Amino acid sequence: MRFTQSESLYEKSAAMIPGGVNSPVRSGKSVGTLPLFIQSAQGAEITDVDGNQYIDYIGSWGPLILGHRHPAVMAEVEKALARGLSFGACIDLEIELAAMISEAVPSIEMLRMVNSGTEATMSAVRLARAVTGRDVVVKFDGCYHGHADTLLVDAGSGVATQGIPGSPGVPGDVIKNTLSLPYNDVQAVRNLFAERGRSIAAVIVEPVAGNMGMVVPDKTFLETLRTVTRENKSLLIFDEVMSGFRVAYGGAQEKFDVLPDITCLGKVIGGGMPVGAYGAAKEIMEHIAPVGNVYQAGTLAGNPVAMAAGIATLKQLQNPGVYEDLAEKAARLSEGWREAAGEAGIKVQVNVAGAMLGLFFTGHPVTDFKSAKTSDLDLFSAYYRGMREHGIYLAPSQFEAVFVSTAHTRQQIDQTIQAARQVMAGLAG
Repeated sequence: MRFTQSESLYEKSAAMIPGGVNSPVRSGKSVGTLPLFIQSAQGAEITDVDGNQYIDYIGSWGPLILGHRHPAVMAEVEKALARGLSFGACIDLEIELAAMISEAVPSIEMLRMVNSGTEATMSAVRLARAVTGRDVVVKFDGCYHGHADTLLVDAGSGVATQGIPGSPGVPGDVIKNTLSLPYNDVQAVRNLFAERGRSIAAVIVEPVAGNMGMVVPDKTFLETLRTVTRENKSLLIFDEVMSGFRVAYGGAQEKFDVLPDITCLGKVIGGGMPVGAYGAAKEIMEHIAPVGNVYQAGTLAGNPVAMAAGIATLKQLQNPGVYEDLAEKAARLSEGWREAAGEAGIKVQVNVAGAMLGLFFTGHPVTDFKSAKTSDLDLFSAYYRGMREHGIYLAPSQFEAVFVSTAHTRQQIDQTIQAARQVMAGLAG
C-alpha cells in the first residue's frame, strides 16, 4: 500500500496541531507508523486519502455499532439538519432519546445529556461528592474515564499507549483524593473500604474495561463493589461510555445483573456524533441544577443532530437478533485469532464481551492492567503494521478494544482471520 497523501497531510498537520493529531492515540507513534487520513467510509469499510480500503474494527472508537453511514441513521440526521445544527435550547428529540435510554438502562430514572464521555464522568464524580458530602473517589488501574484532572490517575487508553503515568499540569492537591486499585482485585477493595470506607464518596469503574485492551470483569468483583459501597453509604458509578449498548442493550449492568447508583454513557447513544450522558435515580439526579445546587452545564448538550443519530441507532438495536448476531461475529473472530496464533506458535489471549474484543500477545490470562502489560508490545506493533498492509484497520494501540458492528459480514470476518493467519505466520517466521 502507498500512503503518499496521508504522509503529506501529516506533515502539514504536524505544523499546526500538536503531534499532527487531535487525540494522541490516533498518532500511531506506539506502533511505529504515521496516522492515516480518512477520505470516506461505508458499512464496515473505511477508505484513506490514498484510496486504500480497510475493514474497520475501530468504528470511530466504539459508537458505530451499526457501521458507517447506516441508512436509518443518515435519514434521521438529514431530517435534523433541516431543522438546524444547534439551538442551545430545548428540543423534543432530547426527551425522546432520554426516554429510550431510561427504559433500556436498569439504573437510570433521570439523566442529563452532555457532549462527551469525559463530561459525563467528571459530572458524575462531582454529583457523587455532593450527594455524599465526601471527597475520596476510588478508581482502578488501567481504567480510563476521560481526561478530567481528578480521574487522570493510573489511566489506560491513550495515557497507557503513550507510556505516561499521569500528566503534568494536574496538581497534586487535585488528585490526592483519587485512589487507584488493581482491577478485578476483590481483596484490595475490601481492604480499602475496611480502612477508609466512611470517607469514600464513590467508586468509579468500567464494568467492562475497554481502555487497557478489553478486560472482562469477574462478576464477584462487580458484586463486591456493589456490596461495599452500599454498606459504607458510598455511591457506585459505572462508566459505560464504551460498554453501554455494546455488551447488551442495557449495558454491562444488564449483562452482569449489578446495578450502579450512577451510570455514564456515550459512544453508541450518539450514533457517531459527539454525545454523552449521566443518569441515576430521581433522588440523586435532582441534586443537579436548576432543581438542585450541583452545577453542570453544556451549551451544545442535547443538540438535534446528535439526538437524532442516537434515537435512530437505538431503534435499530431493538430489532430481534441484533445482539445474538454481534456475539456470533465476535466469537467467530476471536476463535479465528486463537487458531491463527496457534498455527504460528504465538501465545495470545483473546477476551470477548458482547461486541467488544481484546487481543494480547502474552501467555498469561489478562484480567487487569498489570497482566495486560505483559503483552509483547513489539509483537503487537508488528502485527498491527502487517494487518494494516492486508487492509485491516485496527486501533494503533495494544491498550484499546476491538469493535465489531452489525455491518461486518461473515466474509469480512473470515477475510480478517485469513489476514491474521498470514501476518502471524510471518511474525513467527
